[in-house]
Amino acid sequence: MGGLIPLKDASRRPVHFPIVTTCIILANVFIFSLELKGGDAFVYQWSAIPANILAGHHWITLLTSMFLHGSWSHILGNMVFLWAFGPEIEDAMNPLRYLLFYLGGGLVAMLAQVAVTPGSTIPNLGASGAIAAVMGAFLVTYPRDEIRSLLIIFLFVRVTVIPAVLIIGFWFLIQLFSVGSVAAVQTGGVAYLAHVSGFIFGAATAGLFEDRQRLAD
Repeated sequence: MGGLIPLKDASRRPVHFPIVTTCIILANVFIFSLELKGGDAFVYQWSAIPANILAGHHWITLLTSMFLHGSWSHILGNMVFLWAFGPEIEDAMNPLRYLLFYLGGGLVAMLAQVAVTPGSTIPNLGASGAIAAVMGAFLVTYPRDEIRSLLIIFLFVRVTVIPAVLIIGFWFLIQLFSVGSVAAVQTGGVAYLAHVSGFIFGAATAGLFEDRQRLAD
């Protein structure tokens, strides 16, 4: 068993404190605590269910579902990835632009998942699509940066630096090649299409949200 956990950008530090990234993480943690109290009823109320969305109901869940998570590992993994790549992208934009970009990436990801499973009654939830957009933006903005990462191979554990293009590129290929197998089923699981859609949105629109003056600093 092994894994690779990105920790932070080893090539640069944000000039400004990542207030939006921090608040997004705190909001996700707070809402996850509400999930633990509310159980399945809370999840079904606030997650995006494709059949309901296509019927014109509960559109607000396209937004609220971005702040829900299915398990401890789900939220921990997402928040670690957001903290690894988010601060630098927030710094390259500005807090307001970054927030709009993050929410836009999440909405695109959710809509893509709804479009491919229109009759599904399975809840769609998680920040993964929005975080994929952040990763897409990072890849096109800082492709030469190195990411301090935790490398785990069986009992071997080491902190090392790995080029962002390798980490993000490999992650994207996994999502891309997994889309077909997951999109064809209705039994839940990882929404790979949402990841791919969010990533493409992030890579394609990053330049529209970034502040050129900040990038020049």
